[in-house]
Amino acid sequence: MIELKENNNFYVITGGPGVGKTTLLEELKRRNYEIVPEIARELIKEQQKDNGKALPWENKNLYKEMMFDRSISSFEEIDKNANKENPIFFDRGFLDTVCYAELIESEISEPMKSYAESWRYNKNVFMLPPWQEIYETDNERKQDWKEAVLTFERMSETYKNYGYRIIELPKISVSKRADFVLEFIELNRKKSTTR
Repeated sequence: MIELKENNNFYVITGGPGVGKTTLLEELKRRNYEIVPEIARELIKEQQKDNGKALPWENKNLYKEMMFDRSISSFEEIDKNANKENPIFFDRGFLDTVCYAELIESEISEPMKSYAESWRYNKNVFMLPPWQEIYETDNERKQDWKEAVLTFERMSETYKNYGYRIIELPKISVSKRADFVLEFIELNRKKSTTR
């Protein structure tokens, strides 16, 4: 049985590929907020460097398993060592791997389901919508536009199915997006302390 962990200061920033997540997280880091880098991108870079097989275009299941395990390890490490007062921003969460498993029609194991139900981020998940004007592919991001839109839709469904509330970010400058996120968090903190 996996123990329940609820971290109201852990915020997920997610969405399909190429929607400006990493740019937004870099802006939040520049403003002195702690960020947790995307596991998938790090894993792909490492596997490419080492001629590994855990790649979404090589061995999807191995990639899924390694990505999930590392996401859980990352969550656990931050949970042990983080300052619990300030927001911590995750570039994707382990539920993104659950969504990926659904997209590739791969098994979602019992441990994956248990962690998804028992280890909780803040109930508000920041979702960046598809934005064709800024979308581009690179060495780690090979999905086409249609796949990017589908990923966004499935990601929204996955998080909602696990009880999260989707906060869709507007298509505005990165600085204004960061302001939006921080103002939303501050407003919700005030609401919860006045109840």
